[in-house]
Amino acid sequence: MLRILTILWFALLAGAAQAEIDIKQVTSDGGINAWVVEEPSIPFVALEIRFRGGASLDLPGKRGATNLMAALLEEGAGDLEAQAFQTELERLATQFSFRATDDTISISAQFLTENKAEALALLEQALTAPRFDQSAIDRVRAQVLAGIASDALNPRSIADAAFDAAAFGNHPYGSSLDGTVDSVTALSRDDILDAHRNALTRDRLYVSVVGDVTVDQVGPMLDTLLGDLRAEGPPPPADVAFGLDGGVTVIDFDNPQSFALFGHAGMKRDDPDFFAAFIVNHVLGAGGFESRLMTEVREKRGLTYGIGSFLAPMFHAETVIGSVASSNETIAEAIEVTRAEWARMADEGLTEAELAAAKTFLTGEYPLRFDGNAAIASIMVGMQMIDLPPDYVINRNDYVEAVTLEDANRVAAELLRPDALHFVVVGRPEGLESTQ
Repeated sequence: MLRILTILWFALLAGAAQAEIDIKQVTSDGGINAWVVEEPSIPFVALEIRFRGGASLDLPGKRGATNLMAALLEEGAGDLEAQAFQTELERLATQFSFRATDDTISISAQFLTENKAEALALLEQALTAPRFDQSAIDRVRAQVLAGIASDALNPRSIADAAFDAAAFGNHPYGSSLDGTVDSVTALSRDDILDAHRNALTRDRLYVSVVGDVTVDQVGPMLDTLLGDLRAEGPPPPADVAFGLDGGVTVIDFDNPQSFALFGHAGMKRDDPDFFAAFIVNHVLGAGGFESRLMTEVREKRGLTYGIGSFLAPMFHAETVIGSVASSNETIAEAIEVTRAEWARMADEGLTEAELAAAKTFLTGEYPLRFDGNAAIASIMVGMQMIDLPPDYVINRNDYVEAVTLEDANRVAAELLRPDALHFVVVGRPEGLESTQ
């Protein structure tokens, strides 16, 4: 535990030491591209690796394979069984994390400079020679199945599943990356190996390194770490249109409170109007207690403890989505007010005061995100994945400030479509029935 706390302390100090972020781009001899921030004042390195594709690459009938595979990467590699692998991590005061999303496999590593060689050798084994022992597969599979069973009793998870299935159909976005009880139960070790070969390939690789490392060291380091991965993977799934019309879907669930997930089609991240949409959504539902939805639904009417909305530009689809929970007796009113505020924002737009307040918040909080080597590495690899240039970190607040009231109100009218909002409601809401 002390060694883990030491790592966290180093990460915190590294963030305090970052006066400026000087991003350098590197291409290794093996053709691996990376962004690097040199910060030698603290003997600590954060490494962030992303593979585009993620659970969307699950083969037909094998839903859940990529998620299970990612969870197994820390369950032994090379000559080390699961317990021995964890013992090595502890000895080296090193942290690894492996996570699958619908669009990515994320690998995060943090280690002390003095342990860099051993930590990277251990990570290389995890990425290129995972054991996938049957005992580990069975144990982690049981954990996944327990999660699936828990989700089946969770109103939020039930709403998520129904909303996604209706909006995206047979596309991977239309089902949970965890898989189903049947699909996960049926997965074999060969299926896990297939998922590993398909998901961890160099043609969809993004890397960032931050800390006590030099640009000259990074290229050889990455070739050793990642050079033995398969060169190319299967093609990604096609883009998918949001396929859910406006209306209400009620899913009966015995609970004194109803949970509602709502949304409609959104905006791509590379749309020229994205920053205007970002500000509009902040004022509407992402600004916490200052947002219109929170003010109208919670503060004025006491219908909920919390409500919010956010933009969700994924790689193959984009949505504007939100959620609210309220008692069965009041959820219908909460939905009515939400739809009315959606319409008011579309029709009337923001005020000058709301625009100014949103800009002040969004530009003020942005530097606070860079609060350590690991946070900086994660931000940088995310920038790469959506084709942002390195100088985005310098210019980002200028993009926010450049949004005019005319821009914001035009985009509000184009983006927000109250008639297209679909609410999936899980509970026993009074005065509310499915429209489809």
